[in-house]
Amino acid sequence: MVREAFEHELRALEGEVVALGAAVAEAVRGAISALRTRDAALAERVNRADDDLNRRRFELEEQCLALLATQQPMASDLRVLTAVLHIATDLERMGDHAAGVARLVIRMGDEPLVKPLVDIPRMADLVVSMLDESLSAFVRRDAGAARRAAARDDEVDALHDQVHRELFLLMIQNPSTITQATYLMWASHGLERIADLVTNVCERVVFVVEGVLEDLNQLRG
Repeated sequence: MVREAFEHELRALEGEVVALGAAVAEAVRGAISALRTRDAALAERVNRADDDLNRRRFELEEQCLALLATQQPMASDLRVLTAVLHIATDLERMGDHAAGVARLVIRMGDEPLVKPLVDIPRMADLVVSMLDESLSAFVRRDAGAARRAAARDDEVDALHDQVHRELFLLMIQNPSTITQATYLMWASHGLERIADLVTNVCERVVFVVEGVLEDLNQLRG
């Protein structure tokens, strides 16, 4: 009976991790939508919502620590609990980067974009897809799916490099674009960092399933 109660609490924790991930994905989509449409009000909502993501992360940590202190988890359960602690932290950091993009939108104001946004929204779509896949792999205990999701970080990196090349060229050709182009570079960098954090989540999935810690970026290199 005690074991059943513990497993129920563990599943509830996993559900909260997935819900936090969905909120982070929404923040990413909102920040990029605000950037594309120059919607300062939406950007402000994304920025304010970051406080809620922080609160939910700390609540998850408190629940994990309570289970660690009051139960006697087996090795596999301990891996899940430590993974939840790490994943919650990574999700909260992803939210920070989404809020950072939103703040860039606010700083840019209604100034027209120096170039059409093509690759940055593609990066955002990839990042959100990777995040969904990583959390699905966590719930399903699918290390293979986690590795495949992490491998998509290469696509994000390639788009990030392309964005920087185009914006550097634009700044050289037209110095009046330097300020906004720099903001767009920062936005691209924020998405690239989110993809790196998703890779961290994937590494924790592998740890839960196989009991080993792998540097998935290093394995790809």
